[in-house]
Amino acid sequence: MSRLLAIDPGRSKCGLVLVDLAEGLVLQGKVVKASLVIDVIKIWQKEKSLEEIVLGNGTSSSFWEDKLRGFAPLKVVEEQGTTLRARQRYWELWPPNDWLKWLPRGLFLPPHDLDAVAALVLLEDYLDRKFIWNGSPLFRIEP
Repeated sequence: MSRLLAIDPGRSKCGLVLVDLAEGLVLQGKVVKASLVIDVIKIWQKEKSLEEIVLGNGTSSSFWEDKLRGFAPLKVVEEQGTTLRARQRYWELWPPNDWLKWLPRGLFLPPHDLDAVAALVLLEDYLDRKFIWNGSPLFRIEP
């Protein structure tokens, strides 16, 4: 199992997604306070090493580049427009049910924080492939 980590960086919070490249699966997705990112990475790395870290080049990415070196090879990728595409990807992963499915997706926002989905979009763009996310769409900022 080869594992990759993608990060949608921010100043106060970051979206993280851990994927199994061989299986094409999202293993975990989280939105965490910026101060906890390194702790989460260390926990995930304890389980099994990371093959690569993909980091968006937006907000505070240069700060994160320095912090992430040494965990795994680091690739900084373009992140322009990922927040808007994360909205679309959210609805692909967790389609609305009932009457909401008849409304245009642009009329309503996903009910959850999208930073982890934005991290997934970064990774999917970088690898030019989609991943399956079987987990819950509940992304809370973990204390």
